[in-house]
This record gives sequence, structure tokens and C-alpha cells, in this order.
Amino acid sequence: MRRILVYGVTGSGKSTLAARLGVRLGLPYHSMDDLTWDPGWVPVGEELQRDRVRDVCATDDWVIDSAYGIWRDIPLARTDLVVGLDLPRWRSFGRLLRRTLVNVVRQRPLCNGNHETWRASFLSTESILVWHFKSFKRKRRRLRAWHADPSFPAEIVLLRSPREVERWLAGLPDRTPGADQA
Repeated sequence: MRRILVYGVTGSGKSTLAARLGVRLGLPYHSMDDLTWDPGWVPVGEELQRDRVRDVCATDDWVIDSAYGIWRDIPLARTDLVVGLDLPRWRSFGRLLRRTLVNVVRQRPLCNGNHETWRASFLSTESILVWHFKSFKRKRRRLRAWHADPSFPAEIVLLRSPREVERWLAGLPDRTPGADQA
């Protein structure tokens, strides 16, 4: 496992799990939001996104936290493992709502120094909360189809609860710096 894609619905914990996997396995983690959003929430153009993702995926070792439709083909062509987070809607939306509230209140910087705002997060038809509802069924269907497809080009692990995530992570080799010292 040297090239890992963490995939799931919005709010399922992809970025958190991908970062943890990177640390645990000693692999570089790449936040896809950092590659697809510039400061000021300016979306990066499709060709530049593809170039940036292609550069990451051309390396031998990586963990990424998403696969947007306009460049999904790039990581899937090289992925060794897809870790699918297939959490129930109530769980993923609850996480997303809580995370968004904390980000807005604390003005926590996100990708490339961007911040979520009350207006954009709660009052906009383009908010991440609205996006969760627009994309949930489609992403879940895709994830389950990949898992059911015996010809899918990479190993796929489907995790359906935080407990399953923790159990699976605990079974992985620990290459965290200093882990062998314990």
C-alpha cells in the first residue's frame, strides 16, 4: 500500500483519515482541497487541477483524500488501495455540521488560508452543507459499485462506522516516527 485514495461522501472524515493514514504508514498526505482552491475560495481551473493531481499521483508514495470527477481517472489509474468511508447520512452530515460550525466560530483556516463564513456555510445554495445533500447518493452509489466490481483495478476496503475505521487502522503497520521505540 503505497498509493491510497480515501473516498466517501462529504463529511465522512476523508481528510482526517487520509492524514492519519499518511502518518501511520509513513506516506505523504496531500489535501486535494489545497490543490483545487486558491486563496479567496477561487476555484482552480480544470486543466491546472488535473496537472496538480497528475504531479502528485506521478510519485511513488501518496495518500489523497478525494477524487473529483474532472480528474478521478488520474489517481484511479495508479491507486493501490481505495479506502471507502460508507457512513450513514446522519453520521456524515452530523460531522460536517459540527465541523462547519467550529470552523466558522473559530475562524479556523482551511485550504490555502480560506475561511468558512456564516453566509457561505449556512445561507448559500452553494454551501458545503447543501453539497452534502446534492452529492450523497451519487457518491455512495459510486463507492458501493466500485466495491462490488470484481474488475475494479485496486483493492478496496469499505468501512461503515467509526469503530470499523479504528479497528482497520489498528491492524495496519505503524511506521509513525518513533513507533518502534515504544
